[in-house]
Amino acid sequence: MGQQHLTEQQFSSLALDQRLLDALAEIDMVYCTPIQQQALPLLLSGKDVSGQAQTGTGKTLAFLLACAQRILHSDKPATAPGKPRTLILAPTRELAIQIHKDAERLLRKLPLRLAICYGGKAYEQQKRQFDEPVDILIGTPGRLIDFFKQRLFDFKSVEAMVLDEADRMFDMGFIADVRFMLRRLPEPEKRLNMLFSATMAQKVMELAYEHMNQAQLIKIDADSPTVDRIEQSVYHPANHEKIPLLLGLIKKLQPQRSIIFANTKHATIRIWEYLQGNGISAAIISGDIHQNKRESLLKKFHDGEYSILVATDVASRGLHIPDVTHVFNYDLPELGEDYVHRVGRTARAGKSGVAISFACEDLAMNLIDIEAYTRRPIPTMPITNDLLIEPKPPVKMKGGRVKPRPGSGKPQRPRHNKRPPRHQHQNKKKAV
Repeated sequence: MGQQHLTEQQFSSLALDQRLLDALAEIDMVYCTPIQQQALPLLLSGKDVSGQAQTGTGKTLAFLLACAQRILHSDKPATAPGKPRTLILAPTRELAIQIHKDAERLLRKLPLRLAICYGGKAYEQQKRQFDEPVDILIGTPGRLIDFFKQRLFDFKSVEAMVLDEADRMFDMGFIADVRFMLRRLPEPEKRLNMLFSATMAQKVMELAYEHMNQAQLIKIDADSPTVDRIEQSVYHPANHEKIPLLLGLIKKLQPQRSIIFANTKHATIRIWEYLQGNGISAAIISGDIHQNKRESLLKKFHDGEYSILVATDVASRGLHIPDVTHVFNYDLPELGEDYVHRVGRTARAGKSGVAISFACEDLAMNLIDIEAYTRRPIPTMPITNDLLIEPKPPVKMKGGRVKPRPGSGKPQRPRHNKRPPRHQHQNKKKAV
């Protein structure tokens, strides 16, 4: 962590259980971030917190510490099967997985059992988690309600509740499911409640008022929703200049680890195809990619096997991938909130980052709403001839399998298609 991201308050000065302090020391966490400094004293004293904070500011560690402290110092009976003591709700499976990983890292030596539930995979494996006691249950609304209706667990034993990315719950249409679960928890005054959101819209405030016990509101970086350490800029290319400009910027900047965001799956495929055709290896994820494949690609990106990830907004929230140096908004998002979450993939944990956006002919009008939301103009950069690279032909994708570039490795065995291609020269360009 960079020092500019931290406060002078040390975790050791807080009334944390010694086992938690030892766990923090093991992962080299000494100083609090601003959200941790403001939220933890309130949570450790038993007060509810509703926190507005940008992505990457340390809120996950704050609520994990508060949940663990609550359980470790509880006077209620020990955990029993089907009786989870903490409920952490996340809008996406990626965020749920990341929270679970952070909890495993922090609590690996403590006598606390974790469980995770999310859609897309491992149905029976996730069900079997409830054969044993669960202290901290992390999950997405749909899968949690599915298991609840099967009576694998109930909510009456919950002593602490976390609602993470509350604004995203509304955006994704999960709020009815969230309310369904919150109404089945013990009364708000009988549990510790935490709500975190990048934006604190009126609908989020109403949710906090209804389901929390006089929550204390905390706002971090209220002057601007975007992180100050992100160097932001915008180019205004014509539609046909976007690929050449992207290739030119990648060649000029040589980003160590970057994410390229587009608004549609079709656009991500087009970008990926041109990157492959121009000798740039990249991973690609979108909402309809199978969960196993998505996790595999994200792990390879996280581990550095790929230096570029091409993604739709499925990757803009909940992913903690360290050392992302550059974010490219190939397509400008429609909402300012989505812009903030996209660029928030960089400049995490106190580091700096670069966010470059393309305001093309079709999407330039979105810049007005983005700048109104962030309350600051984004500097415009000129498009010089040296930035526009004439692209080589794209490598076509088919069924998630591509033909390797010459010299890139052993070619894959071709599939036996039911209908052979019309022309042999087309077959050479097609995926196999």
